[in-house]
Amino acid sequence: MKGNPRETSEATAYAEVPGTWIGGRDRRKRSRTRLPALTVLFHPDSARVGEIASLADLLAGHSVFVSRLAPDFSHPGQLDRQPLGDRYLSRSPIRLSPTGEAGTVRVDPEEGRIPLTADGVPLAGPQDFPVKALDRGVVIELSNRVVLLLHLTTDAPPHPPDLFGLVGASEAMAQVRAAVRSVADLDVPVLLRGETGTGKELVAQAVHQASRRRGGPFVSVNMGAIPGTLAASELFGSVKGSFTGSVRDQAGYFQRAEGGTLFLDEIGEAPPEVQVMLLRVLETGEVQRVGGQEPNRANVRLVAASDANLEKAVAEERFRGPLLHRLSGYEVPIPPLRERREDFGRLLFHFLREELRAVGQEARLRRDGDPWLPASIVARLARHPWPGNIRQLRNAVRELVINSRTADTAQVGPQVERMLREVATATPAVLDPTPAARQRAQPGAFRSPSEVTQEELLEALRANDWELKGAAESLGISRPALYLVLRKFPGIRTARDLTRAEILECRERLGDDLDAMARELEVSRKGLQQRMKEIGLT
Repeated sequence: MKGNPRETSEATAYAEVPGTWIGGRDRRKRSRTRLPALTVLFHPDSARVGEIASLADLLAGHSVFVSRLAPDFSHPGQLDRQPLGDRYLSRSPIRLSPTGEAGTVRVDPEEGRIPLTADGVPLAGPQDFPVKALDRGVVIELSNRVVLLLHLTTDAPPHPPDLFGLVGASEAMAQVRAAVRSVADLDVPVLLRGETGTGKELVAQAVHQASRRRGGPFVSVNMGAIPGTLAASELFGSVKGSFTGSVRDQAGYFQRAEGGTLFLDEIGEAPPEVQVMLLRVLETGEVQRVGGQEPNRANVRLVAASDANLEKAVAEERFRGPLLHRLSGYEVPIPPLRERREDFGRLLFHFLREELRAVGQEARLRRDGDPWLPASIVARLARHPWPGNIRQLRNAVRELVINSRTADTAQVGPQVERMLREVATATPAVLDPTPAARQRAQPGAFRSPSEVTQEELLEALRANDWELKGAAESLGISRPALYLVLRKFPGIRTARDLTRAEILECRERLGDDLDAMARELEVSRKGLQQRMKEIGLT
C-alpha cells in the first residue's frame, strides 16, 4: 500500500479503520480488518464447494478479474490453490473493482462473455454493491455453471483442525468453535442462545465431546416437550408412591447423565417449580427426587439453550432471574444461517450427501457431464433468508432428493417452490444499475422503472411474445431495469418459475409446439427451452 497516492487513498477507504467492512450484522468489536472475498457455493466438481478467494487487491484500489482462469481458490487452511477451471466458463473475465465509496464493490460483466446473474438479476452492465449488500452476501451465478458468494471475511488465520463436528468455515463458526474450545474443559454451566433451527444441540454435543466428560453420557431433553406436571419427576427422578401412578422408583435425566452432560433445550419453557429445583442443583450440586427425603450429589455438566428472550421473561416474572444468572456462567451465541451464508454450499452438500446416501443415490454427486443439481437451483436456495435456519435447509434438501429420485436432474418440489417464492418481493441489494450500465444497455432517454405499472408490464410482455428485450424497449426502460420491475410484481412469473409438472401438462395438451406452449405458459420461447433443458425435458 505504499507508493501510488491513488492506491493509498483507495485502500484507506476500505481498511484505515478496523471494521470498515463490518456492516450492520456484526455486533461485536473486532480488531481485524474485514475484506471482500468470493466463496464457491456451487461448482460442477462438488469437491470445490466451500473454496474461497480473497479479494485483498480491492483494498489497494486494484480490480479483480473473475473467469475460468482467475482468481485462485482454496479451502480454508489449505495451501493448494487453483482457478475455477470449468471448461464451460469463458476465459473473458468479469471485473470486480472498488468505486471510491468505502466498502462498495462494482461488478461489471465487461464484454458479456460470461452470462452473469447477481442476486437473481441478470447484469447487462456494471452494478454497484455497497457494504451492506456485501455484509449480507451477494449470490453470483456464472454461466449457469458456478455459484459464488461475494461477501466479507477477515484476515483471520486458518481455522484449527478440531472442527468439533460442526459444518462450516465462516468467521461466525470460527467464533463458535473458539467459544467451545475455551469452555469445554471447565465445569461451568453453558447457555447457548440462538434462533430456532440453528443447531444448538450440535454445539452442546461439541462442548461435551471436547470436555473431560466425553466418555460419559450426553443426555438431551427438550423442556418444551415435557408436560408441566411431569417435568420435575422426569428431570430429577421420583420414588415409589410419590404421586398417582408412581409404582416404582424412577431415575430422572440427571441420574441418567451422571458423569456426563445434560442438555436442556428450550430452557425458557421450564415450569416455575422446576426452575426452583434447577437453581438448587446449580447452587448446591445436589438433586432431590420427587418424594425423596435425602438429596444426592449430581456429577453432571449442565448445558442449556433457548431461542427466547430470557431477560424479557425475567422482567415479566415468567423466568427466575437468579436461575438465568446461574445458567449463563458462559454464553455462546449461535449465528443464524443468514449471517453465515458463506457456509451455505458446505451445508447444502453435507445434507445432500446424507439424503442421497439414505436412498442409495450418493453417486449422483460424482457423475461426469452435466451436474445432477443445476446451478440455478443452488442460486435460488442461496438467496433464500432461511428463517428456519439449518433445520429448514435440511428439510428442504430431503424433499428435493425425494422428489428427484426418478429424475435425471434435481427437481424443486411444490413445498420448496412455495418457500422460495416467499422472497419474490424481496428488495434487491441495488435497485438501479449504474449510469454506465444504463448507457451501455440502451442509449437515449429512460423512464424510471418505478413508473411502470403491472398492467403496462403485462401488455408489453404479451405484445412482444414475452421476449424481454422487446418489452423493455416498448416500456422505455433498460433490460436490467425490466428484471427489477418483474421482481416488483411477483405474480408475473419467468420461465425459471415453471415447475416440471406445469410444463409436462402443457406439452401433453399442445404437443411439441414450443411457440404455443410459450404463449400458453406466458414465458418467452427461449426461456422455456432453457427451463426444459434445466429440468431434463429436452
